Formats: sequence, C-alpha cells, structure tokens
Amino acid sequence: MSRTDVDVESGSEPPPEDDHAFFGQPKGLLTLSGLEVWERFSFLGMQAILVLYFADTLAHGGMGMSAGTAASVSAAYGTLVYLVSVAGGWLADRILGSYRAVLWGGILIACGHYSMAVPTSTMTWVGLGLISAGTGLLKPNVATMVGKLYRTDDDRRDAGFALYYMAINIGAFAGPLITGWLGDHKGWHWGFSAAAIGMTFGLVQYVAGRRHLAGRRHTAEFALAPAAMHRAIRRILVGVAAVAVLAVLLAAAGWLTMGRFVDLLTLISVIAPVVYFAVMFSSPRVTSEERGRLRPYIVLFLASTVFNFILFQAYSTMILLASTNAETTLLGFDFPASWYASALGAFEVSLAPVVAALWVRMGHSQPHASNKIAIGVVLGGLSFLLMVLPTSGHSGDDYLMSAWWIVGSYLLLGLGDVLLETSGMSATTKLAPAAFSSQTMSLWFLSLALANGIQAQTVKLYDNVSKPAYFGVNGAIAVAAGLAVTAAAPWLRRTMHPVH
Repeated sequence: MSRTDVDVESGSEPPPEDDHAFFGQPKGLLTLSGLEVWERFSFLGMQAILVLYFADTLAHGGMGMSAGTAASVSAAYGTLVYLVSVAGGWLADRILGSYRAVLWGGILIACGHYSMAVPTSTMTWVGLGLISAGTGLLKPNVATMVGKLYRTDDDRRDAGFALYYMAINIGAFAGPLITGWLGDHKGWHWGFSAAAIGMTFGLVQYVAGRRHLAGRRHTAEFALAPAAMHRAIRRILVGVAAVAVLAVLLAAAGWLTMGRFVDLLTLISVIAPVVYFAVMFSSPRVTSEERGRLRPYIVLFLASTVFNFILFQAYSTMILLASTNAETTLLGFDFPASWYASALGAFEVSLAPVVAALWVRMGHSQPHASNKIAIGVVLGGLSFLLMVLPTSGHSGDDYLMSAWWIVGSYLLLGLGDVLLETSGMSATTKLAPAAFSSQTMSLWFLSLALANGIQAQTVKLYDNVSKPAYFGVNGAIAVAAGLAVTAAAPWLRRTMHPVH
C-alpha cells in the first residue's frame, strides 16, 4: 500500500483541486478560520487590556506595576506562549495528532480565561499559565492544518493563508472592543470573562466542522511506538510536576523573582531556536534537499523576529502611550485606550482580502515570498518611525497627540503584518522537512518567542528614555533589517525552491 493510499484512507489527503466552497478555497479553511476568529478574539482581547491591568493601581483592581515593568511582564507572557509551541508541535507529530492537539489546546485556553475571570492575583497567574500551554498546543498545529489543505504547487495557497489571516483578524478587531469596554466600565476581570466565552464558541464550531479538515486522523502522523509513547508521556508528566515544584520552592525562598523569571524566559527564547535548528540540520530523517531549504528559512526566521518585535508592542508600549498621551475622544465619543488595538485588527481584516485577490490575480508572476516579507519588515519599522513626529518637541509628558497618529502607525503595521505573516506561514509549510512538519511551524512561532523575549528586555527602557528615541531607534533597526532581506532576495529565490 502506498503512502498516498494511507493518506486517503485516514482522511489526511488534501481536498480535490475543485474544492472552492469558501471564497474559492477548501471547505476546511472555513472551519479553521472560524476557530482562529474566536481564539484571537480571546487571546488579543485579553492582551489588549493585560498591560493596562498590570499597570493599573491596586485600588482600581490592577496589579500596581510601573509602565515599563507592566510591558516587560506582558512581553514575557508572550514569550512563554510561543516557547510552549515547540512542545505543542512535537506532541502533535509524535503523540496526539494535529486535530487532537488543537482541540486540547483550545480547552486549556478556555480554562485559562475562566481562571482569569476570578478576581485574585493567584488565579491571574494560573490562568496565564493555562493559556500559555493551550496556545502552544493550538497555534502551531492549526496553521499546519491549513497548510495540509493545499498541495505544494497550488497557486491558491498564499491567498488561502491571506483569507485565514483575515478571519483571524476579525477576532483581533472584535476582541479588544468587547474586553476593552468591559475592562474600562465594569472591571478588568469582566473583560477576561468575555475572552473565556469567545474561546468556548471557537471550540464548539471546530468540533462541528471537523469533517471538512484534511489530516484529521486521530493518531499522530509520525507517532512513537507504543512503549516509547508511554515512556514519553510519563517523563513529560514527571518533568512538568518537577518544574512546578522547583518553581514554587525557589519563589518561596525569594530566589525566583518576577524580574529573574523574565530574564530566564528571554535567555531560553534565544537558546531554543539555535538548538532547534541544530537538531533539524543534523537529523537523519531530514534529506539533503530539505536541509538545503532550511538555510534560507533562517533569514525568514530573523525577519519575522524583527517585525514581530515591533508588532507585539502594539499591545504593550503603544497601548501605554495611547493611555497617557493620545486622545481617547472621537467625534464626541469617549472610548477606552485599548480600543486602539482594534484598529490594527480592522486594517488587517480590510487589507487581507485585497492582498489575497492580488496574489490570485498575479498567479506565478506575484512577488517572491522573500520580497513580501522584506516589505512587511520595512513597513513595521516605518510604523515606529512615524511615532517620532508626534512625540517630539514636548517639554513634558502631559501632552495629547491626535488619535490619527496611532491609527496611521497601526495602518502601516497592519499592512506589514498581512504581507509578512501570511507569506511566512505559507513558506514555512512548504519548506518544512516531512518528519518535522508541525515542529517546523513551531520554529516559526519560536521567532515570535524570540521577538517577545527581546521586547521583554527592551521595553524596560520605555520609562527611562525619551519617546522619540525609543520609537526612532527601534523603527530604524527594523527598516534596516527589511532592506537587508531585500538585498538577499536573489539568493533566497535560488535556495527556496519550490517556494515562489
């Protein structure tokens, strides 16, 4: 029996070429996009108010942190989320399978948000831990499942990822509106409750639409032998318990402070991708041809890191800036500062279908993936350079800028995000070695962990340097990185075949 026969029998073969039921895309894209709408609603809805919750006073129900510390801790949480994605990819490939990994990840995320709805600091940390574990299971594997809907040479692939990303950003737009209003008018934990309900809706529609998914087999594609699987599960459980006990003991002894924990996560975010690349390059299961395609992927990885270092600050330093130095009244209507985060989602929702239609229309003549990614990085840098203008020339910090400066910055950032993330995720699914399919997508998310890890250290300067210097230097570095990727485009085009 051939490999193709096995895939067809198990439901892992991509749908037929004539499956155009969802805006010309496979039906399964609707199910996976629907899940991500609600996952992003919950995750980014919570993320939009998390830094404000950390920075708010204890008297108002917050955590009483300084602005820089609040942004650093929020970034460290993002680092943990994406670090765990490595384990999520491995569990899907070797033990759970993609479908069950996504399902259990969603359940953990929902439980985490329900925990954060309880108004105690202890339950806040418990909830963030559960969300980190759940997102690590869900995020890399749902993107991999999208890739399995298409053949490698399918011209609809990038357009499909663009539609998928548009659907994601419907949740990114709606989440901060709901959680932000509840957090501002009812209390932070009411906002966290809305996030919990959103994730529950996502799980319901995911299970209901599972028949449309490619690769929905119940066993892992590269499953361990039964004895090895039992040993792996036992070691995982013992390891998690040991780490938890050690962390509690160190915290009780005063050795594991929040600052040291943030620094530890940053260190791990640097080491993890280096180790992971080394493992894949040296693995006997990776062919020489696949190994050759991993080399240009390092450039894409670094480009993603630089861009997402800027992007994630849309939910930290930019939200903090908006809460203190930007107008929150538009046409006589007062709105929470967290609503600025919805502008980013709105731009991505509106721009993604335009970009998707453009790629479909251009077909094989569309720009190479590396050029799309380079443009995205440059736009990310320009979004920060733009903020130099309204933050310059003030004698103090009591000024208010027009809302349109923040909106304009998010417009540049949103377009850059559509270009980079859709092309990056699509290229990842094409460049992935077969034996590391889900785990290579985890490697893409490790670039997000590294971006957050670097951000966790950099944002500590937010309170200590001028705003024009902070945004200007970070923006200039990103623009330079994007131009460097453009310069490397000829080599990338040669080495990334069959990626266009």
